[in-house]
Formats: sequence, C-alpha cells, structure tokens
Amino acid sequence: MKKTKVLMLGWEFPPIINGGLGVACLGLSKALSKQVELTLILPKSDPSIALNLVDIIGLNQQERIRIREDFQTNFYEELENVYTLPTTIAPYQTITETQVKTKQVKKSKKQKIVRSEFYKPFELENLYGNDTIQKVIEYATVSADLCMEWDFDVIHCHDWMTMLAGVEIKQRTGKPLVLHVHSLEYDRNQGNTDSWVYQVEKHAMEQADAILPVSNYTGNIAVAHYGINPRKIHSVHNGVEKVIPYKVDKPFPEKIVLFIGRVTHQKGPEYFVEVASKVLQEYPLARFVVAGTGDKLKELIETGAHKHLGLNIHFTGFLSKEKIHDLLAMADVYCMPSVSEPFGLSALEAAQFGVPCVVSKQSGVSEVLMGALKVDFWDVDKMAHYILMLLKDPTFAKTISENAQFDLEYCTWENAAIEIQEVYKKLLA
Repeated sequence: MKKTKVLMLGWEFPPIINGGLGVACLGLSKALSKQVELTLILPKSDPSIALNLVDIIGLNQQERIRIREDFQTNFYEELENVYTLPTTIAPYQTITETQVKTKQVKKSKKQKIVRSEFYKPFELENLYGNDTIQKVIEYATVSADLCMEWDFDVIHCHDWMTMLAGVEIKQRTGKPLVLHVHSLEYDRNQGNTDSWVYQVEKHAMEQADAILPVSNYTGNIAVAHYGINPRKIHSVHNGVEKVIPYKVDKPFPEKIVLFIGRVTHQKGPEYFVEVASKVLQEYPLARFVVAGTGDKLKELIETGAHKHLGLNIHFTGFLSKEKIHDLLAMADVYCMPSVSEPFGLSALEAAQFGVPCVVSKQSGVSEVLMGALKVDFWDVDKMAHYILMLLKDPTFAKTISENAQFDLEYCTWENAAIEIQEVYKKLLA
C-alpha cells in the first residue's frame, strides 16, 4: 500500500528546545514516520539531528534560496484592527507582560513583503523574543516557497507559530490542512481574544480541514470560544516516551510533594502553596518542591515566606530533563493544580516513576489518567485531603500508583500516530 506523504511544520524540536511542544513533536515524528513518509520543516535545526525515516529540513541549514515576494493569502487584511501586541511573544506567554501600542496598518491584497531576490533564512539565536511575529511570518514565507515543487498529500502543523505557513501552503497547493493544537491563546491568556495570536489561531482553524487538539478539554475551547465546527475536531491525546524508572535516596527524611511546570497562573502554583500550608499543619514531615520558573515565581516565594513555610518548601528554578527525572525518582506525591491545562504531560511522567498523582479536573490528562485522584483546581481543601491520604497511607498510595500503570499502556505516541493516520485517510478518501 502506498504510504501517505506528510509535510509537517514544526517550531520547536530537541535538542534546540526541550519544551513540551518540542518533546511532543519529536515523539510523534518518531511514531508517525513508521506509517507515513514524513518531511519536517523547522525554522532552526541542529546539524546533528537524525531520525530514521524522517527528512528534517532546518531553514537555518539551507543554502541561499530564491523566494517569492508576496503572500497568496489575504489574511493580513483581517488583522487591520488588531492594535495591541506584547513586547515579547513566546508560545506560552502570559498577559502580565508589558504591552505596547502599535499603529493601525492598512494592508491590501496586492501589498508585497519586500525581500531581496536571494535570502538565507533564519540565521538567528532564539526562536522567541520581541520579533517572534516577524519570525513566524518569515517562516511561513520561506517554508511555503521551499516546498512548492515537493510531492506531498497532507500538511500537518503544530501550534500557532506554524499555522500561517500551513494556511499559505494549503492556499497555494489545495492540499488538506491538519492543525495539531497543543495549546490555545484563549486558554493561555485567561480568556483574552484581543491579540494577534488569537486571530491567527481562529483564522487557521477556520481554514483547516481537520483539527487535532491534545484533549477533549482543548477541543471544547476551540468550539466554544473560537466558533469552530466540532465536526473538524478529532482529539488525539499525547503519548509519553518510555523511561526505565529508578529510585533516588532523598537527602532528608521528609516525604516530597512535587510540582513541575511553568510558574504561571495557568499552572496554578499559588494553589500548590495554599495546599502546602494546609497539609503541613497536619503533617509537618513533608517538603513541597516547585520545579520550574515563570512570572509568578517571585510572588510565590514571598507567599511561602508569608505563610512561614520555611524549609518545608523549595523553589528549584528551571531544571534539565535529567534533574526532573531525579526529582520524580525521589517524590512521594505529584500534584498538578492547573487552572487550565491542555494536556499535562508531566503527570504521565510522574506516573511512569510510580508516583501517585493528584491532578486538576481542568486538564486533558485527567481524561486518560484514570488512576489519578482528580479535583477542581480551586478546591484546595480536597486537594490537601487527597495528599494527606497518600502521605499517611502507603498502601493507598501504592494502589493509586499501580492503577495508573494500566493507563500508561494506552498513552503512547504509537497510539496517537494510529489515530492521526485515520484522520489522514478520511481526508484523502
């Protein structure tokens, strides 16, 4: 049987960035390449990257190429009334960042993006920063021109940074467009719809032939807050790379309750500190560890001091994957109190290490990790109660941990790839 030829558009990819988006793109590429012919275009790739069966194209590694000077899409006209942009745009920005006003720019269908005839793209240090929007537009222009002579059946994009490129390539080629949605602006920025990123996401989802949110939770946001036709939506839960679990001796006798993630409002770290305060009143032989960094970190440290948590709460800052695994290897409970979580891969990683999990009901991972204890993010009393049960009763903790092992058998990138392949088949039928 002839394999489907997939043009995949990614933004992050290890080892350049090891964030959740990059890890997901890597895991999915490995699994999907066993079923389809996969070409992956990245704005920046490491020359040492090599995956069997995946043709990786890093725009920063290309020779000088001739590109077209105009976009086929007239979408930029639709952005005329967007006035406010963050000074620094990252894939998971927060609305607390400084805002700057920009002048309204009128655009017409005939307006051209001025470039020289020959251009070497993406000679850049960082994929994010105060010129992220320009980079996103540039990526769309260059990648669209680069692939015009290629033979492919489906376009597959990952998150908003590659959506403009996907729409552009679809409009030029007529090929079906699949959007893999790992996170949405509405979700990240607490309901904000007045941003360039939101408009890009909405436009792209309207143009797409199929949308693959990483959870039903995220799919429902696309329907309710972007007005997307639910028939387009096919939820595909994330997988997790298999690891061999191990144990590490703690440097202290107390039990560890662990939080891993960006220290932003979306992840609910303030609820974690509140829960810590309640648990320690009844069970002082515990330590709470916050592994990660973000705009709430300073505030969180001050809150911990105000609540006199002292040596019972630790803030590690950013940690490498290896250090995170070491923390999981010594943790007794994993807590994910996210206010809004598209998926929550860290909970699966904790389950792999046999750590019993307490997770927010407002998360995608709660749909697949049946062996976790689930609670509304705001219900700190119930969250504290669950954690106390796990800390005090080793038999109960072991039962919760063992139940989660059955769920991990489903949560693989191979299963995600099978579901995606079925979507491809329907689009090409």
